[in-house]
Amino acid sequence: MGKATGFLEIERHDRGYEKPEARLRTWKEFVVPLPREEVAQQASRCMDCGIPFCHNGCPVNNLIPDWNNLVYRDQWLQASTILHSTNNFPEFTGRLCPAPCESSCVLGINQPAVTIKEIEVSIIDNAFDSDWVKPHAPERLTGKTVAVVGSGPAGLAAAQQLTRAGHTVAVYERDDKIGGLLRYGIPDFKMEKQHIDLRLKQMEAEGTRFRAGVNIGVDITWEDLRSRYDAVLIATGATKPRDLNIPGRDLDGVHFAMDYLVPANRVVAGEAVENQILAGGKNVIILGGGDTGADCLGTATRQGAISVTTLAIGKQPPAERPANQPWPTMPTLFEVASAHEEFGDRTYLASTVEFVGENGKVTGVKVAETEFVNGKRLPKAGTEKIMPADLVLLALGFTGVEGEDMNNQSKIALDDRGNVQREANWATNADGVFVAGDAGRGQSLIVWAIAEGRSAAAAIDEYLEGTSELPRPVKPADRPISI
Repeated sequence: MGKATGFLEIERHDRGYEKPEARLRTWKEFVVPLPREEVAQQASRCMDCGIPFCHNGCPVNNLIPDWNNLVYRDQWLQASTILHSTNNFPEFTGRLCPAPCESSCVLGINQPAVTIKEIEVSIIDNAFDSDWVKPHAPERLTGKTVAVVGSGPAGLAAAQQLTRAGHTVAVYERDDKIGGLLRYGIPDFKMEKQHIDLRLKQMEAEGTRFRAGVNIGVDITWEDLRSRYDAVLIATGATKPRDLNIPGRDLDGVHFAMDYLVPANRVVAGEAVENQILAGGKNVIILGGGDTGADCLGTATRQGAISVTTLAIGKQPPAERPANQPWPTMPTLFEVASAHEEFGDRTYLASTVEFVGENGKVTGVKVAETEFVNGKRLPKAGTEKIMPADLVLLALGFTGVEGEDMNNQSKIALDDRGNVQREANWATNADGVFVAGDAGRGQSLIVWAIAEGRSAAAAIDEYLEGTSELPRPVKPADRPISI
């Protein structure tokens, strides 16, 4: 490394945030980047550790020590080249990924880990600002065609890889704009949409074709799609929301999180939305303590909610790495997202028993303390109370793909978790049809979606050409390290 003693001399510094009173007046990103010189200092903390476990912690196998060293030496163009060699969209992961690489950083054994995520997003933002991100059109065309269904990170990563390999690729998206949940599921205060548009401009220049507003299974059958293309990749995501079937579920004012977030993102984009679900002037309760719940919280806060309470059925995670999740695993820790710093309350060990209401509208949520009985989480009798609520948002995760049409039309098999069944080469049971990302894996991280999209692209290239030189960072059975 360029500065072997950097980790001994320099403390970790992260990028800052604008103050809540300023950022709540806008829907834009509110991160304050570190100055370029300080990013280089942070990069110098990367140790000459011998075995960079961060490679293993990162599903796309980012060459983290390499671009850290280049940033330290002020060689930003070379750092961008190295970063792009493993990650198609560092502008997405640098903003949205929870950074499992930092959990496996060797320095993190007894010090704060290297600011890998901060350095990554600094590299790509500087690359776009410097006009270094150019199209990479293929040198030759193979004459083979591929349809990618779904335009989230998995589909886009696969499409870019296959286009650069010389195949003619069309990306189908049922929404009116390309981007999947990156476009309509992630609020702008976490990632503004010009980052998607800049990358799509590059991909279009490379030759990728985009077909927005086309719902495969409805506008075009899965069988018809397969007959038109030499191969098909399913990258639709796992979009079927997990429900909570308790008394009062049918009351007006109880909604799935995505039914709330998607229209909110459309309005921020300048679109007109009829009957938008709004939190302004309401007491809001969010069920589910993950990223989607935090997105709902930040959105409700900006809409002017009177109160927002997030309920989680389980225990509050520990603040420090527990003994049963040792380095280099990615531990489950108590995290404070930017939305939690802005507003709202969080309650753990809260079991939702019933939605209560009047005249068909929700007015409250009956909750009880959670107790553990024979390994099950159950409401503790005698601890029930009613919390006032005018709006309840279910952010309980997802249970698989919306796969009825593909199963009925093409007999594409689903597994017992409701995801598309896949083989070791990313293939489904239907010839020439492959799957990547959450559609086959289940709800997961953006970095896993990109890794799977890249790997599935290599499998499709091999299916079409007999061999492939495209990288395969992961296998379908891969999971984060666990002990």
